[in-house]
Amino acid sequence: MQPHAGADAPAQAAPAPTARTSPDSAHDAAGTAYAISTRGLVKTYPGPDGTATRALRGLDLDVHRGETFAFLGPNGAGKSTTIALLCALARPTSGRATVAGADVLTEPDLVRRRVGMLFQHSALDPDLTAEQNLHIHARLYGLSRRDARRRTAETLEAVDLGDRSRALVRTLSGGMRRRLELARGLLHAPEVLFLDEPTTGLDPHARAQVWQHLRALRDRQGSTLFVTTHYLEEAEHCDRLAIIDGGRLVAQGAPAALKAAIGDDRVVLRTSDDAQARRIVREATASPDAAVTADAEGVWLRVPDGSAWIPRLCAALAGRGISVHAASAAPPTLDDVFFHHTGRSINAARPDRTPDAPGSTP
Repeated sequence: MQPHAGADAPAQAAPAPTARTSPDSAHDAAGTAYAISTRGLVKTYPGPDGTATRALRGLDLDVHRGETFAFLGPNGAGKSTTIALLCALARPTSGRATVAGADVLTEPDLVRRRVGMLFQHSALDPDLTAEQNLHIHARLYGLSRRDARRRTAETLEAVDLGDRSRALVRTLSGGMRRRLELARGLLHAPEVLFLDEPTTGLDPHARAQVWQHLRALRDRQGSTLFVTTHYLEEAEHCDRLAIIDGGRLVAQGAPAALKAAIGDDRVVLRTSDDAQARRIVREATASPDAAVTADAEGVWLRVPDGSAWIPRLCAALAGRGISVHAASAAPPTLDDVFFHHTGRSINAARPDRTPDAPGSTP
């Protein structure tokens, strides 16, 4: 900061966020349909004894301008590494990526000026007010004092914290702090906003509020939102999503399309003898052994028109003296999509965890 600068003099810590380095870059930003595009993106970290660990293994990803894009994966899948590369906070080992029309390798400063970031863990100063936190951040981004005051007031109002502008951050609820961090990420009007697990640790009401503001932001400003999450119900409301596992992209598309690709309903039966019921259900449906599973949930399988199968299966089990305590049929969910592509639930622990960026939490 420069204490004797005039009211309109920008701080010197960073260039003005609206700056462009070249006409070509500006043309690229306006001329492409993608806010984010990567090809063959690889990130390798050195391991012990001269070995190397690949956190990303050839990521090909396209995110359209103005869409809300969810990036799903278990802990250690490579989500935080991907964000670090796309925000030009780390360099890829190989491959290429453009974000908001700028190349992460050749134009990293331009990338950082065009994106905003909401970190998984709070980066607010609890001993400053909400207003002070935002004003400092705005000045670091090169806004003049006058513009910093204006943008601070505007973004606080945008997240419904205008009446708490002079409250110390330590006195705010968890949901309010998260909204304040969202406001901070919006100060310089980024073209792409990255949100790393934006609602982790919040109660359902606070989570709903954060998403209400995110949707309003996209509708009002046309911003592109790139969200990492393990909450599948949040990913359901995104325009498209990608699933990453072990550093590789295993699926990408609209939630409805990915679920439709699974096709069959999931039928679950809880019986008096699940082991015996599994054999009977396999016979009744002429399914191969692997297609009928017995676990803590009961006996389950995938069949088309699952609700029509339930009476037939219950009759077959009753005819063999096995009681059915509960039966249900449900269309595919995103967890089913994740299971289909990875072989486990999104919340299941990975036995062979792929390390993410050192010091990061995916």
